[in-house]
Amino acid sequence: METIRFCCPCHFGLESVLKYEILRIGGTDLKVSDGRVSFSGGYDLLARANLCLSTAERVLIELAEFPARSFEELFQGVKAIELERYILPDSAFPVKGYALNSALHSVPDCQSIIKKAAVDRLGEKYGISRFQETGAAVQIKFSILKDIASIYLDTSGVGLHKRGYRRNSNVAPIKETLAAGIVDLARVRSDSLVIDPFCGSGTILIEAAMKALKIAPGLRRRFASESWEVIPAEVWREERSRAIDSVDRSAKFQGIGFDIDDAAVALTIDNAHKAGISSRLKIEQADIAELRQPDNSVVICNPPYGERLLELKEAEEIYRKMGSVIGKGGGRRSYIISPHEQFELFFGSNAKKRRKLYNGMIKCQLYMYF
Repeated sequence: METIRFCCPCHFGLESVLKYEILRIGGTDLKVSDGRVSFSGGYDLLARANLCLSTAERVLIELAEFPARSFEELFQGVKAIELERYILPDSAFPVKGYALNSALHSVPDCQSIIKKAAVDRLGEKYGISRFQETGAAVQIKFSILKDIASIYLDTSGVGLHKRGYRRNSNVAPIKETLAAGIVDLARVRSDSLVIDPFCGSGTILIEAAMKALKIAPGLRRRFASESWEVIPAEVWREERSRAIDSVDRSAKFQGIGFDIDDAAVALTIDNAHKAGISSRLKIEQADIAELRQPDNSVVICNPPYGERLLELKEAEEIYRKMGSVIGKGGGRRSYIISPHEQFELFFGSNAKKRRKLYNGMIKCQLYMYF
């Protein structure tokens, strides 16, 4: 089986978490950079990465990287790529990407040049001049950053944070991939007791349960590259079977969630049912003031932020309540994500450790108490 170079983008701050996930599934020759991890493997690893990586945003095939200060350089750089390895005569091959801090700043023009280069290359290889593009879609992605073009193929399709269980969400849900990263940082194990007193859509608790039970996050969805003819269907069957066999239903994990909003409680219960782990969770309507954290448990939560002044004051009052009820000692740990620069002041104690993370475009800190 041929070796392929892959690249997985991730949330800034979760690179080390993703690195160890990739090592666990068998990735080799890893390279970590800001917001992404690249690695090598075969078609089996392509399928396994899509199915099993919980913190990757998508799985890309790295095709080429070259200087592109002019449209001619961009055209020739793309035309030199062996696109025929993946794109067949009937394949659709749309182009999507971005350009930043580069001489080539017009994205539509770059898309047009890349498409033309791909058509020229494939036309010469297949001896045809017109592509109907009626077959499976093989998405070409590009980035041009500081005059360096990077060309990829997207094997995932819809972003990997779309697990399939959260068809509905509350106003400000935490992204599944970020929640999974925090769960990893909190060292959730098969016998952990995890508590989320602001459960919202249930994302943190569901990701924790899936991690504890070794449920591959992509088991309930499909991926763009499943329809690529160059990847044998047997590869996907074997990797799905492997993922199913890895599930540990004997795990003793339990999750407790509550929220002051009864609609959030109903939403969490519904999403947990869709994820197939509802029996592992106990969800109730309650205020944070009612929390009594048991020994040997971990609180993982995304409390309200408060963007306007009144909401900010309310959030700060919630932080004070949290500080008075979240346990310290007795094996009780807590991992709280917040953008408030004075969170520790209102919470009443300094974190043992902090990590900068981004929740969407909001710069946050993960405050870790243990």
